[in-house]
Amino acid sequence: MLKDNVIPYKGTLPQIEDNVFLAGGAYIIGNVTISSHASIWFNTVIRGDVHPISIGSFTNIQDNSTIHAMHDYETIIEDYVTVGHGVILHACHIGSNCLIGMGSTILSYAEIGENCIIGAGCLITEHKKIPPNSLVMGAPGRVIRTVTKEEIENIRQSALSYYKESLHYR
Repeated sequence: MLKDNVIPYKGTLPQIEDNVFLAGGAYIIGNVTISSHASIWFNTVIRGDVHPISIGSFTNIQDNSTIHAMHDYETIIEDYVTVGHGVILHACHIGSNCLIGMGSTILSYAEIGENCIIGAGCLITEHKKIPPNSLVMGAPGRVIRTVTKEEIENIRQSALSYYKESLHYR
């Protein structure tokens, strides 16, 4: 998929599955891999210029989000992750089936376990490890409680709903 918004860096072209939705104004740069059925929404920047960035299947990166890595640490976003509007992800690892709330920032070397909800406006500081199945709120982010089975299913449904919504734009 070669478009004006898919940009090589130092000879490395992003690897994007054919069924990925890239909205207008989104830029994908360099060493980035985006798996099947993912959606990258308006004005998002995913900049794989210093280390790889990997985005899993059915993951959605919503409007105005920024994803970057560090020279010594890649960014990994696993499957069925919903990244809300205006999120910054920097050199971190997001486990599968997570919801990252609008306006959150996750800093370098942080690890978010699977099935987590990171509340809107959260700040996850460097090197922070969030256990699986956690609800996190605040700045700095703190684990508030364990997520419920219903919330875990809602996260999955959110990811699927963004995939379905992306089909209307094709």
